[in-house]
Amino acid sequence: MTVPQLPALFLSPAESCSYLPGRQANYVFADPRIDLDDATYARLVEYGFRRSGRLVYRPHCNGCHACRAVRVDVSGFRQRRAQRRTWQRNQDLVVREHDPVFNPEHFALYQRYQASRHRGGPMDDPDSSKYREFFLFPGLGARLYEFRTPGGELVCVAIGDQVRDGLSAMYTFFDPDAARRSPGTFAILWQIKTARDLGLDWLYLGYWVRDCRKMAYKSEFRPMEVLEDRRWRPLVEESTAH
Repeated sequence: MTVPQLPALFLSPAESCSYLPGRQANYVFADPRIDLDDATYARLVEYGFRRSGRLVYRPHCNGCHACRAVRVDVSGFRQRRAQRRTWQRNQDLVVREHDPVFNPEHFALYQRYQASRHRGGPMDDPDSSKYREFFLFPGLGARLYEFRTPGGELVCVAIGDQVRDGLSAMYTFFDPDAARRSPGTFAILWQIKTARDLGLDWLYLGYWVRDCRKMAYKSEFRPMEVLEDRRWRPLVEESTAH
């Protein structure tokens, strides 16, 4: 099998870290001037890269390695008690896959989610052009899933990619009024099951930061592997979630 050649990589200027206050962050990103093929993109995902629209990147911070790429072993995954309750609570939802194209209803839900959950954050921006740029880039196995009640009410949208050996979860947003359903957790559980049904090995969950509370939920999906020193290893730390 021919191993795809990786594109040129570039280092971004330093900026404020969005995960750990008082720190600076840098990112390496694949040359955005070239069109990545599926095989090259899949290899980058295996090396811990993420995607935001056309931009494929990973953290590369001077003296800091807090951001660690993680992936769930979908064949070994077993739901915990709270996850089983969440799964059962949402069995009425109807999930449909759609092309990654602009939908005003999806965008309105995204605006409500950001205003409620991340007000003042870097993504609390009602600009539809940025929403399109971040989430609706076609190709590279892009997937968009919507979760609706039997009556048609939109509860949640999950956006991600399908790569050679797994699904890569990019972003999920949901109706703040449906928080009791734990729709974010359910979307991950649903993607784990979908990856398993497709015969894939992993659900890539992006970056886990041990000391960042908003990232703590990721460590609840075990068994999980973490990328360290260019090798995927089992994550053996105890969960920081409560």
